[in-house]
Amino acid sequence: MGSKSVVDMIEASSKVHYSGFHMNGHIEPSAFQETTCASPDVQRQPFVIGVAGGAASGKTSVCDMIIQQLHDQRVVLVNQDSFYHSLTEEELARVHEYNFDHPDAFDTDHLLSCMEKLRQGQAVDIPKYDFKTYKSSVSRRVNPSDVILLEGILLFHDPRVRGLMNMKIFVDTDADVRLARRIKRDTSQNARDIGTVLDQYSKFVKPAFDDFILPTKKYADIIIPRGGDNHVAIDLIVQHICTKLGQHDLCKIYPNLYVIQSTFQIRGMHTLIRDSQTTKHDFVFYSDRLIRLVVEHGLGHLPFTEMQVITPTGSVYSGVDFCKRLCGVSVIRSGESMENALRACCKGIKIGKILIHREGDNGQQLVYEKLPNDISERHVLLLDPILGTGNSAVQAINLLIRKGVPEGNIIFLNLISAPQGVHVVCKKFPRLKIVTSEIENGLNEEFRVIPGMGEFGDRYFGTDDD
Repeated sequence: MGSKSVVDMIEASSKVHYSGFHMNGHIEPSAFQETTCASPDVQRQPFVIGVAGGAASGKTSVCDMIIQQLHDQRVVLVNQDSFYHSLTEEELARVHEYNFDHPDAFDTDHLLSCMEKLRQGQAVDIPKYDFKTYKSSVSRRVNPSDVILLEGILLFHDPRVRGLMNMKIFVDTDADVRLARRIKRDTSQNARDIGTVLDQYSKFVKPAFDDFILPTKKYADIIIPRGGDNHVAIDLIVQHICTKLGQHDLCKIYPNLYVIQSTFQIRGMHTLIRDSQTTKHDFVFYSDRLIRLVVEHGLGHLPFTEMQVITPTGSVYSGVDFCKRLCGVSVIRSGESMENALRACCKGIKIGKILIHREGDNGQQLVYEKLPNDISERHVLLLDPILGTGNSAVQAINLLIRKGVPEGNIIFLNLISAPQGVHVVCKKFPRLKIVTSEIENGLNEEFRVIPGMGEFGDRYFGTDDD
């Protein structure tokens, strides 16, 4: 393959790839494919944000500000208030005795049903509750969206509802401020007298807040004091949401999975090493470039210490010092292809070896291991370019743990990962970190990664030549 064809392939690949966010800020449809299935027609699930807090705490203001700042994404707001039970005739006759702040006042099953449909990419009819008749008389059509904002006072009370959320926000506003807002709102908008408002507050609102709402604050990922007035907190939340929207779906499930950010150069290199017609020379060259990027990214997850140095100008520079207690472990033989990049980044690093013989999908057998004697005192970079079923990786990681390496001290580096292997490794070792350059579609009937790049070791070391 000539240099001209290499350049042409990189340029061609950049015209067809869209990795989440594109230059115009929109999320492309290709980014919404489900990762655990090879079918391109499976809808990616939306990012669900729960916003809870006491009545008149500023939840709606927070949601409005998030929607405004996420103007490039499709965002829909679903209110828990829409799912109040319609009151019976007996309840209507004593409506002033009805506690609208109690968990039993909501039709949570209906809420769960609507949310499940939205998460599966189906449009739903959300009821609209009429607080004059105390019945759900009409509904509004809500279409699938990239982001769903779910807002309500008791969102975190039911564990089934909490389980739907990718992010949980609790709006924490002073009780006096909430009461003042409630008085102003109910007297001006609902034509109620102050006495009625205060009576309802002391009889239902405050006890329900203390008994049911405030205890759910512990489930929040983020607590926002002052609600919509806290612009700094909302800006940070929006930045986090944008980051998550640009991430692979599995990164949202497993916080210990890291996929390096895709660029046209990275995509072009992937195109070359996946091409069955690429020469060995080009395969090795572009594999080495990708491996170096993965290694550099993995090193960024090591601990560091602050350090100051004097520059040649006599100035003080405040920086960091690298982790010194480090070693690599390659899974023979494909993992040996990653050793040169690691040595280039870490001068004089010790590298151990593990050989696992594969006999079918589940018949792994440890054949050989040679590791540093003090490996238990080091951070370990485990090297294997392909994460397929995850069975070999589990055996290698178990060996390191038996040697005394803390699980949190292991960083598993690979070029491509199948979702099945990610599930296996991340579930079994939640404190271990995986760093990869791309998530694959899955595995075929022979447990080979697809689309994959073939037998990596044979292509890299030239043993597939005729």
